[in-house]
Amino acid sequence: MTRVVIAPDSFKGTITAADAAESIARGWRSVDPATEIVLRPMADGGEGTVSAFAAAVAGSERMPLTVDGPAGARVETDWLLLPASEDAPRGTAVIDLASTSGIELLDELRPFDAHSGGFGQAIAAALDHGVSRLVLGIGSSASTDGGLGMLAALGARFIDAEGLDVEPGARGLLRVAAVDLSGLRAAPEVLVLSDVTNPLTGARGAAHVFGPQKGLVDTADRNSVDAALAHLADLLGLDESTSGAGAAGGVGGALVVWGARLVPGAGEVARLISLASEVHAADAVITGEGSYDGQSGDGKVPSFVAALAADAGVPALIIAGRITVDADRGLFAASASLTDLAGSADAALAEPAHWLTAAGAVLAESVFRTD
Repeated sequence: MTRVVIAPDSFKGTITAADAAESIARGWRSVDPATEIVLRPMADGGEGTVSAFAAAVAGSERMPLTVDGPAGARVETDWLLLPASEDAPRGTAVIDLASTSGIELLDELRPFDAHSGGFGQAIAAALDHGVSRLVLGIGSSASTDGGLGMLAALGARFIDAEGLDVEPGARGLLRVAAVDLSGLRAAPEVLVLSDVTNPLTGARGAAHVFGPQKGLVDTADRNSVDAALAHLADLLGLDESTSGAGAAGGVGGALVVWGARLVPGAGEVARLISLASEVHAADAVITGEGSYDGQSGDGKVPSFVAALAADAGVPALIIAGRITVDADRGLFAASASLTDLAGSADAALAEPAHWLTAAGAVLAESVFRTD
């Protein structure tokens, strides 16, 4: 019997990794219904991290809560409780920033007012539950607040020149004169999933590289926020050149101050859901993402899964919303583009589940043709 592992990332903004995996499986089974299919939706710390763990880890439980979203409006979300284990006897909490303080939660960009407070509130809820370990995905941030909102929700204070707490967001970051960490909650073991290696400040830092996509389009504004981040790092005792400190508008650096360890997202997710052992026992593995292009290199889900497959001597296949001419097709035995199948990018985006099912059938026919 053929055994196929399906391990895609989310197709950002259109379909979650878990739903993508289900759709691909449906298409494959339409060609070869006898195939044993193992679903292992993946993530690299961004959108869909919680859903990926929920689909892959038996006995996990979603824990609903309401937090302050990145613009202040209340957001209904959840964190995921993984079962107790030898190295986490009171369980592990998986929390993603995207569902609490993510850019997709904004109706419009708010470069100075968006904040990471909801993410901190979700972390606090998991701490209240008593978990032994936190696994935090920090992709898709809406703000460049240096992690002020998150740390404030965990008990830190950020104070202006008059001794008052600053307002949320980059607007408050610009006015921080002093920091009081005496009330900051103690951290358990904290793993932060992120493939971003940017430092906190400078030309490759949070404000200049990621700020424009969050609304910091004016050079003078980016310079001001960059300087404020450098001042914050000094107050917190953080080396602003720390790899990954610039992730999520500086949340990465704030988490380092709290005692967290930054780890490569895709690799850590794969380890925690035992993906390597599943791939070694498979006849083929399918991965995917929204856009497979020249930037889908080291650390991204498709290239990571392809490397696992190569180590196992198993053919890797890929499905993507689009596959560009500079993409490394040599990593994969077969590929399918939703844009090509649908006839246009707009058509593919309108019905991602339908075209993922079609792509699953195409790959099944190309690799294991039935008479």
